[in-house]
Amino acid sequence: MSLQIFSKGAVKVGGLLFNLFRYVGQLAILFGQTVACIFSTPLNVYRFLLQARRVGPGSFFISSLVAFFVGMIIALQMAYMMVRLSAEIYIPNVIAVSLTRELGPVLTALIVAGRIGAGITAEIGAMTVTEQVDALRAFAVNPVRYLVVPRFLALVLMLPILTLFAVLVGIFGGFLICSLKLSINAHTYWSMVADSLVLKDIITGLIKPFFFGMIIAVVGCFEGLNVRGGADGVGKATTLSVVRSFIFIIMFDCIFTFIFYFLFNA
Repeated sequence: MSLQIFSKGAVKVGGLLFNLFRYVGQLAILFGQTVACIFSTPLNVYRFLLQARRVGPGSFFISSLVAFFVGMIIALQMAYMMVRLSAEIYIPNVIAVSLTRELGPVLTALIVAGRIGAGITAEIGAMTVTEQVDALRAFAVNPVRYLVVPRFLALVLMLPILTLFAVLVGIFGGFLICSLKLSINAHTYWSMVADSLVLKDIITGLIKPFFFGMIIAVVGCFEGLNVRGGADGVGKATTLSVVRSFIFIIMFDCIFTFIFYFLFNA
């Protein structure tokens, strides 16, 4: 009996691993096709600017608002312990480094994945179930070049910019708490922020959203192009797109953190 249970468990685990590797392989194929289209055909500037407007200005308010409150929360939580240790002067350092290296890129990517990634899947998925994607192929239009490339480039280029603004707004949120609650003057706060950030922190914070944008675009477009089952399928694909984007963003953030840690601390 125990051997039978073990064999069934092994089969399930093997099936899950097979599906995972197949899914990653399909994403890699779509990514390769997208990159090939970028370098082999002229860019449709109008479609790119339309998508960039949706990703950038369209997501600026919500990403900055979240970062602002996160900066305030970090300051308040750090103050709870640092005041006991008489080390509240180091709170600006913690706010700046944590937002620049980790929280800024990850939170912005998750917000964009939930807002833009879901929209991409729903939009392309609706085109798939209504056979508009098949119509593009019938007219010899490559769906990857027409649908995926503008969204891919918009996310890759705009997400680092959104992250930069989010980090600045989050640091400003921490400044409000430090100045009003902890009596840290503006000159001291911003001097501590500038002293705590080095080039590797800024590079880390800007490289991560570049890859996060790729993840959101490829996953969102893949799920939209592979919708099955009508309107119900579009809803399921949208949910899967957001969940899988979240998982890949957190997973790749962990990988990049390991890489940057050993690269800059070797």
